[in-house]
Amino acid sequence: MYRGRIERDLKRWVDLGLLPQSSASAMLAEYDARESTFSVGRVLLALAALLLSASLLLLIAANWEVLPRLVRVSGVVALIWLFHFLGAYFFGSGAKAIGAALLILGTMSFGAGIALVGQMYHLSGDAADAMLLWFAGACLSAAAFASAAVTTIAACLAWAFLITLFDSGGLVPAIESYFWVVPVLAVIVLTLVRYTNAGRTRHLAYLLCVAWLGALYVDNPGLWLAISFFAAGLIAFLLASLPRSPLYGLACQAGSAPSFYSFAVSVIGLVALQSEAEGVLAETTVGVGLLAVALMGIGIVGARNGAVRYLGYTVFALEILYLAFETLGSILGTSGFFLISGMVVALVAWLVIRVERRLGRVGEASQ
Repeated sequence: MYRGRIERDLKRWVDLGLLPQSSASAMLAEYDARESTFSVGRVLLALAALLLSASLLLLIAANWEVLPRLVRVSGVVALIWLFHFLGAYFFGSGAKAIGAALLILGTMSFGAGIALVGQMYHLSGDAADAMLLWFAGACLSAAAFASAAVTTIAACLAWAFLITLFDSGGLVPAIESYFWVVPVLAVIVLTLVRYTNAGRTRHLAYLLCVAWLGALYVDNPGLWLAISFFAAGLIAFLLASLPRSPLYGLACQAGSAPSFYSFAVSVIGLVALQSEAEGVLAETTVGVGLLAVALMGIGIVGARNGAVRYLGYTVFALEILYLAFETLGSILGTSGFFLISGMVVALVAWLVIRVERRLGRVGEASQ
């Protein structure tokens, strides 16, 4: 998708005489030569490695009681080292896709070794301890081989760590002290992302932070926390989005993520604040503020940040429907509510079309 857009833009600039054909071809060839370019083959190799890991784990688990204890331990250790040595060999040979798949097998074998050895020797601890140890091993492997694939595995393990902190019966942290480790794991993942050039994986770390904030509010609901989320998110959004901000240049280097995720946090804060409001008047007041924030986000960065723009559209439309339901639904009944909702959605669609046209003209004028 991204390559197609680049190719279309380059062709348009060549047709307008803004760029020579030779330069456009060289730019496109440089993009295709990047190692970070999406490859279906690499994705399939990674999936194959994961499936082989699952098959290996099931095979070992099915015959675990038959194997002597020494064979169990030495076998797991041998698998870990074998996959890593083979990965190093293929990395050195230039077959990086095969090397990444072998490193995934080695990382998954390390996790299997933690679980199986812990079960065999009845070691004290819980799933959170195991996840932290597994995460640490994945980070060491990713750093040693500068592997983007293993960095993605480490990010998934950070998510798994957050999930293990919650009881299956509800969203209550099982280990309070460990709950505050999650942002540290996100920072470690972002550091690995920068070191291993795993650009797409950074979104897993950003989403982990957003999920952690949501879990923090669910476990400790309160007016002050909702206001804190909104204020911190709004300030961060303005610092990342306003051209006169001292952090604007640094935020632009990180792409659209700083503006989008800070905007999302501010929206989450207002939604939480609306849930804390008591009475229709208070909910409506916060709802109007949420509509204003959505329009502000679209107005400030909507022309250059599609993620913020579409999130703003979604928030605006959903909040309009929510306010209509809260204020008019009980009065007009179901049919009247759907009638008003249809009219509101039509109005929102008209506004979106107008805004899109305006943003399009602004984008063309800035080129």
